[in-house]
Amino acid sequence: MKIIIPPAKKMNTDTDTFPPRGLPPLLDDTTILMEWLRCLTLDEAQSLWQCNEKIAQLNYQRLQEMDLRRNLTPALISYEGIQYQYMAPEVFTRKEWNYVQEHLRILSGFYGVLKPLDGVVPYRLEMQAKVKVNGTKNLYEFWDSKLYEEIHIPGQVILNLASKEYSKCIEKYLHPKDTFITCIFGEWKNNKVIQKGTMAKMARGEMVRFMAAEGIVNVEDIREFEGLGYHFEEALSDSENYIFLC
Repeated sequence: MKIIIPPAKKMNTDTDTFPPRGLPPLLDDTTILMEWLRCLTLDEAQSLWQCNEKIAQLNYQRLQEMDLRRNLTPALISYEGIQYQYMAPEVFTRKEWNYVQEHLRILSGFYGVLKPLDGVVPYRLEMQAKVKVNGTKNLYEFWDSKLYEEIHIPGQVILNLASKEYSKCIEKYLHPKDTFITCIFGEWKNNKVIQKGTMAKMARGEMVRFMAAEGIVNVEDIREFEGLGYHFEEALSDSENYIFLC
């Protein structure tokens, strides 16, 4: 099984806790993106990133000084978003780290695909950013099927804990024999499931923590998840969507 999650905008550098275990597999493509981004002016970069001036200046400076092979932080402890906070990798046991290293993959507009212990540097680049590199219209075209090819293993389940912005990088290339299951965390209102962004991010992080703690390899076992008051709703679920309600 492979579990896919999105990155987070906010990142940190931590070269002291423990060293990375390797480099991202698509680093040559990342280098192309980095060189393209470096050619932007500050105003162009801020427009691309759609952020305030302070954040733009920070990330523009990072970009000019960026070295993709030095002073690296393991990816899973570099990202600081809500999903990562609730996953709490800083308190993982060695067994849990081994589990996520084998099963968890982070999708990234800048790096493509990351294992939890791949070494990264802070960057800012969302998958929906209007990047036109080497004749492509956007990052979806730039990455094409490479993310799917990095993740896909025939016969293995892909468990989707990513936002639509990132999961579409995989879904577009699925084959009829692939098993792709999306977890939906919501509440029942007006005869339909309503998913709220922040709560969904929290639940996705809790789900990864639950799976790592339990060492889950059979995807059906995630139906036992009860974090944050959620429970599996069998009547609403199907072979492609596991619905959890709170």
